[in-house]
Amino acid sequence: MKILVTGAAGFIGMHVCEALLADGHEVVGLDNFNDYYDVQLKHDRMARLKNLPLSNPAASFTPVEIDVTDLPLIERLFEQGGFDRVCHLAAQAGVRYSIENPHVYQKTNLEGFLNLLECCRHNKTGRLVYASSSSVYGGNTELPFSESDRVDTPISLYAATKKANELMAHVYSHLYQVPTVGLRFFTVYGPWGRPDMAMWLFTERLLRGEPINVFNHGNMQRDFTYVDDIVQGVLASLMSDTLDTYEVFNLGNHRTEKLMDLIDTLAQAVGVEPQMNMMPMQPGDVPATYANIDRAIEKLNFKPTTPISVGVPAFVEWFKEYHA
Repeated sequence: MKILVTGAAGFIGMHVCEALLADGHEVVGLDNFNDYYDVQLKHDRMARLKNLPLSNPAASFTPVEIDVTDLPLIERLFEQGGFDRVCHLAAQAGVRYSIENPHVYQKTNLEGFLNLLECCRHNKTGRLVYASSSSVYGGNTELPFSESDRVDTPISLYAATKKANELMAHVYSHLYQVPTVGLRFFTVYGPWGRPDMAMWLFTERLLRGEPINVFNHGNMQRDFTYVDDIVQGVLASLMSDTLDTYEVFNLGNHRTEKLMDLIDTLAQAVGVEPQMNMMPMQPGDVPATYANIDRAIEKLNFKPTTPISVGVPAFVEWFKEYHA
């Protein structure tokens, strides 16, 4: 297939592109290289994709630097591309950043998503798979989170834009029969991860011998999901021929880890005794996440297999190599 991946220089996007290329697809990797975090990391990810040895002769990778909010350029890309599938992973990420910079989220996560829906509609694209987020569950307290739970109480603008994406996708699936799949990712981590996420921030400080900031005094739980497991679910969403026109799935590890256990595992992998600044809960944050993945198991054959005891040391090893 010929597949457009937006956010190809992002954390999950790079890994998805690698997997698609390994399976022999033509991949067009789009990114705008914004400066939300270190742009060099994004360029390094893209360079990795450009230089990837391709064992399958049918595979090809074409990088494109475009912003999804630039409708004329996106329309031209679709008209020339003839895409069989679109995997939309480009978005303005970050819960706390959305509190300080709300208009960026309106532009990228709402306007940009609408541009892709319109292009998929007018170009008869076979399926649009897009990144939603576990943050849509907002203030829900009943665990684990299920796709049938109400998600009308977001507690950050980021979460509200992701829920809005699901609603917008439903409209296009209903009115125009555009096949859409929304994926609610749960705390994804792994090699080539994001510098604004706890795994990176903790590792960086531990290696420097600096104290780490632990919010809600450590009383947090997260469904930490290794990136290879997430990629398995993304590819199944792109390729499965048994999905309905409109779908939403949780993609998580189906286990919730105490934050303090994660810190212990990380400190062991780094080889230091952690120093911690215990701090109150941050605005927009939630005390616990935990994914019910029954629907993803049934319809995507989704089977996450990586516990933090395996995934965390793998991340630390990559982190040290990357910064060597």
